Amino acid sequence: MRFIHTSDWHLGQNFYGKNRAAEHQAFFNWLLHTIEEQQVDGLIVAGDIFDTAAPPSYARTLLNQLVIQVNQLGCQLILLGGNHDSVAVLNENKNLYQALNTTLISQAIQPEQISDYQQQVQILHDKNKKEAAIMVAVPYLRPRDLLGLSKDEYNQAQNRLLPAIQQHYQQLYQIALDKQKQLHQQTGQQLPIIGTAHLTIVNAKVTDSVRDIYIGSLEAVPVEALPDFDYLAMGHIHQPQVIGNKQHIRYSGSPIAMSFDEANQQKSVVLVDTNINQQKSGAPAQLKISTLNIPCSQAIAQIKGNIAQVEQQLTELATQQQNIWLDIEVSSDDYHSDLQQKLLLLTADSQLEILRVRRSKKVLQTQVQEKNVSLDELTPHDVFKQRLENLELDEAQQQALSELFQHSYQQSLTLDNENS
Repeated sequence: MRFIHTSDWHLGQNFYGKNRAAEHQAFFNWLLHTIEEQQVDGLIVAGDIFDTAAPPSYARTLLNQLVIQVNQLGCQLILLGGNHDSVAVLNENKNLYQALNTTLISQAIQPEQISDYQQQVQILHDKNKKEAAIMVAVPYLRPRDLLGLSKDEYNQAQNRLLPAIQQHYQQLYQIALDKQKQLHQQTGQQLPIIGTAHLTIVNAKVTDSVRDIYIGSLEAVPVEALPDFDYLAMGHIHQPQVIGNKQHIRYSGSPIAMSFDEANQQKSVVLVDTNINQQKSGAPAQLKISTLNIPCSQAIAQIKGNIAQVEQQLTELATQQQNIWLDIEVSSDDYHSDLQQKLLLLTADSQLEILRVRRSKKVLQTQVQEKNVSLDELTPHDVFKQRLENLELDEAQQQALSELFQHSYQQSLTLDNENS
């Protein structure tokens, strides 16, 4: 069979005030064309279908339309919940999706719920309805799903988290191995076992748009903690990448840029071919893995430098005669109150759109180290001032926050004096 691995659609994302519906629709149009052209049997979405727990109605409509269209192409669809997704929202249409050849798994199920638990191990079929692969479908793992504990309780059980993840995967993997053995006895074919995960693997490369995932206090999982799948379809990281030089362990990445530091990334999906016709002897499945580049429907760019350098880059971008969303970072010495207005005038006759103007980042810790000063030696005003410089705010916003800080600080001093 042939399947596509994708993830991190983030339908409904608001990008500095910009709606991404047109970009997602362009991606879906390309995806549907690719499924038909490449004769794809299955589509796996490894989490973060929506951008928020309460996605706008147009985002839900986009997903519903895609489910219908993928079904019309005779392609099996597997949707997995991510850390951005609401279990309740995803489950709203679960039964309807099932009637459209779509499997939705919004959260991890424990063995006690045996019927639902075993549904996390799915048989993937080709277009001839023949068994073609076995999938261990694991969504984002919440501590309460793994351990059955409240937040307060699992804060006291951090050492149990990684073993719980390993056990969850291993139990499901064993079910998949049993199915594999059973089907091999029936057909003589050794079906590949496909795994999924929505988490951070140790040493994975991340971008600004990736929200840190913590399963309890566990930030990243070593790849060795997961079973040795024939292919592991991963989600959560937006940069396409292979993990540990193992071609069969991959993040597909997001289909569109989710932050400005992803501006130069070539977005893609992973196309996987399973060669089961030659697996008559019970030998391990052979997979052909490749990437398909996604066309970019909305250009974005980052510009950095002093005023002269920024102006030069704006002039060069304007010659491209296309709509480009811009993030402009200006060196601190050249950042002044009327800068944004000046930049807007420079781009007025072009198709360039400035979405963000900010001062160059400064790291408080670096500043303290450079001055050889400890935090204990700084006054509250010093800390606030240096922290404020790290925020990407214009002068009016900085002034408002400064006034709020002064007011709050004076109130706290007054209260201290009254209580002393």
